Amino acid sequence: MDSEAQRPAVDGDMADIGRRIRRLREERGISLSALARGAGVGKATLSGLENGTRNPTLETLWAITAELGVPLAMAFGTPPSEDSGPTVPVMRGTATEGTLLQVFEDEAVTYELYRLVIRAGAPQISPAHHRGVTEYLTVFAGTLSAGPAGAPLRAGPGEHISWRSDVPHTYAALGDQDVHASLLIRYPRR
Repeated sequence: MDSEAQRPAVDGDMADIGRRIRRLREERGISLSALARGAGVGKATLSGLENGTRNPTLETLWAITAELGVPLAMAFGTPPSEDSGPTVPVMRGTATEGTLLQVFEDEAVTYELYRLVIRAGAPQISPAHHRGVTEYLTVFAGTLSAGPAGAPLRAGPGEHISWRSDVPHTYAALGDQDVHASLLIRYPRR
């Protein structure tokens, strides 16, 4: 196994992340079994995550937070702000590495801003977010295919795309160059 495959999906204390997931689940009155079933993850995986003994994939964390109806940043506690310094969460998927830069709150919407690298090679399919979530992606270098899994969009340097991400969606670098981009995710509050 290479060092990239051994890297955790998320930088951070998994016990803290697990406690936050459990608290969010309990605040909503959802059983462990119901959340696991709704998120499409194994009950043992979810239990291990909540107990801090499992390091889930980024796709698993997205599925769990989507089922809970919260932005991914809620699993990390205090969202990054201008004063956060170098301790912002980095998340790794099959093809992506996203650094959470800031969380913005509006009256009825939460926004997460990421610096995103999409590695050349393998595509990534991400699970659907909760209803009404939209992603806005701006490419700085490289060319990508991203968007709904059934109808991805294409963008190159200086271009941007957006899509409703309450459906399974994909990210892929086209060619042999990594893509460098920003990703803004808009979550309407339930």
